[in-house]
Amino acid sequence: MKQLLCTIIFCISLIAFSQDNKPKLVVGIVVDQMRYDYLTRFEDQFTAKGFKRLLNDGFNCKNTHYNYVPTYTGPGHASIFTGTTPANHGVISNNWYEKFSNTTVYCASDETVNVVGCKTTEERMSPRRLKTTTVADQLQLHSQNKAKTIGIAIKDRGAILPAGHTATAAYWFRGRDVGKWITSTYYTNELPSWVIEFNKTVEQNYLKTWNLLLSPDSYTVSGPDNNKFEGLFKGKDTPTFPYDLKALSKKNKGFDVIKASPFGNTLTADFAIAAIKNENLGKDNVTDFLTVSFSSTDYIGHQFGVNSVEVQDTYLRLDRDLERLFNALDDMVGKGNYTVFLTADHGAVQVPNFLASQKIPSGYFDKSAFSKALNKALEEEFETDNLIANISNNQIFLNKTVLANIEEDQDDIETFIANTIIDFKHIDKVYTRETLMTTDFVDGIGALIQNGFHHKHSGDVIFVLEPAVISYPETGSTHGSGLSYDTHVPLLFYGNGIPKGKTYRKVNIVDIAPTISAMLGISFPNGSTGTPIQEILE
Repeated sequence: MKQLLCTIIFCISLIAFSQDNKPKLVVGIVVDQMRYDYLTRFEDQFTAKGFKRLLNDGFNCKNTHYNYVPTYTGPGHASIFTGTTPANHGVISNNWYEKFSNTTVYCASDETVNVVGCKTTEERMSPRRLKTTTVADQLQLHSQNKAKTIGIAIKDRGAILPAGHTATAAYWFRGRDVGKWITSTYYTNELPSWVIEFNKTVEQNYLKTWNLLLSPDSYTVSGPDNNKFEGLFKGKDTPTFPYDLKALSKKNKGFDVIKASPFGNTLTADFAIAAIKNENLGKDNVTDFLTVSFSSTDYIGHQFGVNSVEVQDTYLRLDRDLERLFNALDDMVGKGNYTVFLTADHGAVQVPNFLASQKIPSGYFDKSAFSKALNKALEEEFETDNLIANISNNQIFLNKTVLANIEEDQDDIETFIANTIIDFKHIDKVYTRETLMTTDFVDGIGALIQNGFHHKHSGDVIFVLEPAVISYPETGSTHGSGLSYDTHVPLLFYGNGIPKGKTYRKVNIVDIAPTISAMLGISFPNGSTGTPIQEILE
């Protein structure tokens, strides 16, 4: 009875909150590849008005994790805004093997649309592969399409998936020889005039030299600037400052070089500010929704690694970009009229070679050698070749055509693969499709895999690598695992209706969308499996 009474009181409080205290604008910020410890590692050098504005005046969920694997950009952005995992929303990776067409597909690709803003067929994108609604979709449905919902990111998937199916607009950055913000005919047939005008400023304002923001001796929480664990720009012999982006652009896909610098984040912040101004976001009594994903942190993390001076400098500069964005929100929407949340789509592992130098177990997985050895073992056991159609995202897809022409049972083949590959170097655990479809895992890596396993689209055998073992070049960082360095991300709330405080209670990434939905008094996204964060709403 007591529990029922508490639930009733909680629900009444949500209704009161949604009716009396709705923000005019919700801004959902995703920082691509941001580990939670970047908040604490770089905090002493943040300004008072960037990250610290959220830390000091907002609510900090310090124990927020992804509750599925793989921890990649596409699934991450989809899960944040749908409130569910790949098992339901269907975005099982950035790219995945599509068994029905025997092709690899991209999470935002759509050949039924055309590009708007430049002449190319490579950017034909939409949210059509996303199977469920986002919180922005639910806001549009609730408001009878009176809300404005806009997604912005350098990466197309970082703009498209958060804003959902009903978005007013989504914009992403086409680098290479173009250097423009673009969109597709899914949203509109022509770019707004303000986007066209903004695109004229890109070369002058963002293709410049990247020097350290602060004095070199102040970067004490990172490794030396010149070390063997970092990747190189083409045309540069050492991974050291300064980086002349204009000169480097000649050998690094033109304007794409901006993406792998902190000026990509500045470009994103400036474009978001322009969108707030020119689209009049937060100017009426209908709540609008802006999603902003800062993608350059991921490009830089992949190239230079977690422990690099480049990553530290990028976050110090992002802090200043956030300060400008928050100040613009104060000026254009008004203090107290907007709500912000900031999180990340995944974390990242330290460079395994660096970890090895610190005597920490780590390593590299040879995917090519693994594939050859597995195919050989299958051919010897079943006297049939080509049983494997594809190996990707740590998933093994069996060849359905070959299976149909042999007498072996698929479950037996899956079991043989599992028993065989568990003996391979650096493989830690193995799960078969049969196991994942007949067993209910409630915790551990099994539960994470199950939450990321889509019955229709996922593979037939899934394997897990040992901690700090990656299939990647031997410089730079990556992500994708269910280990804490990939799952533990920041989650900060600030602004309208947000109390000051913090919690160490474990929060799942899928709890964000239902929390925002509860704040707005709208339906949860239709596949939502998360739970509203009660500390935010009390």
